[in-house]
Amino acid sequence: MDHRAEVREFLMSRRAKVTPDRAGIPAGPNRRVAGLRRSEVADLAGVSVEYYAKLERGAIAGASAAVLDAIAQALQLDDTERAHLLDLARAADGIPASGRRRRRAARSAQPRPSLQRALDAIVDGVAVVRNQQQDLLATNALGRAFYSPLIGDGGRTPNFARFQFLDPASRDFYPDWELLAEMCVAVMRAEAGRDPHDRGLQDLVGELSTRSETFRRLWGAHDVRTHGSGTKRFRHPLVGDLVLTYEELAITAEPGQVLLVYTAEPGSSSAERLRLLASWAKTQELAAGGPAASR
Repeated sequence: MDHRAEVREFLMSRRAKVTPDRAGIPAGPNRRVAGLRRSEVADLAGVSVEYYAKLERGAIAGASAAVLDAIAQALQLDDTERAHLLDLARAADGIPASGRRRRRAARSAQPRPSLQRALDAIVDGVAVVRNQQQDLLATNALGRAFYSPLIGDGGRTPNFARFQFLDPASRDFYPDWELLAEMCVAVMRAEAGRDPHDRGLQDLVGELSTRSETFRRLWGAHDVRTHGSGTKRFRHPLVGDLVLTYEELAITAEPGQVLLVYTAEPGSSSAERLRLLASWAKTQELAAGGPAASR
């Protein structure tokens, strides 16, 4: 990825989103841009127009934390956008972003036994592990049943982004497909900022940009976000509609990997449907002679 272009397009896209009204600046007559002018951002940040223009051209290396914070305030960046700007600046300075260690050599796709046992201990919720390339690396039994439309019959490693943008089944599985598409790309944008040298993520972005016009458009918006926590709707082919809350937890032993746990509100129809899916998953495991058969 062209790092200078990443910086330039991110700053330009954020500047375009801040109206003079939001910034407390008189719009004046004959205004040709909806967002702020470079001179207005520079004035709000307390830097010269020439210096801000240099930053917006992508020459962000060497910018101080105070200047970056002032730019973030002028552009009204949220916490995730501010972190993304700092990540871009660290990358320009050659500093590993967000304290993340350099990637280890490629290892077996199998999760560590202790991590798999931790997943298997979660029996009332969907538990999965993904990496920053959006690969689904490990699941508990309910997770395998829940994400069966994504996992399919094997082959290449299941990938949330490929499923979202390249598999028509995703539009049935995600009733709020457009919203989740935006979330998926924004999370990937933030990951790319934290680790711009991640070849796997670069290759995935290239593949999806070539094969999905929607992905290409959303990637070009330069929006960023963290997953964190929230609520999503699903339509599972076996049990129907589900409304689940999720929590995302970093796996500190495996930098870049996160644990996602989805649960249903107790007593809700979603909780009942999740129990039905768990029962079906256990039946399938018993029939296949899996771990449940030995208990």
